[in-house]
Amino acid sequence: METTYLVCYDIADERRLQKVCNFMKGIGVHLQYSVFLCRLTWRELGGLKEALEQLIEPSEDDVRIYPLPSRSLIFALGRGPEVADEGRALVEAI
Repeated sequence: METTYLVCYDIADERRLQKVCNFMKGIGVHLQYSVFLCRLTWRELGGLKEALEQLIEPSEDDVRIYPLPSRSLIFALGRGPEVADEGRALVEAI
């Protein structure tokens, strides 16, 4: 069963930041600079955490993964990056 997660990060080093961002682009929908929306199984979540642990420096970086309720409403106000079609489907499915 899949759950929706909000993945947010603050990476101190520019090189690590790029690696984390590029990795996350293959996992979820890029909502804001350091924020991704992901639908993951429990196993995929474990793989995500393991991969991120390899990419970050725990003493300098901060990664947060928040599970969202299955019927969350998401409101987007103001300017921001356009959400691709798969992102719209993901947001509408929540």
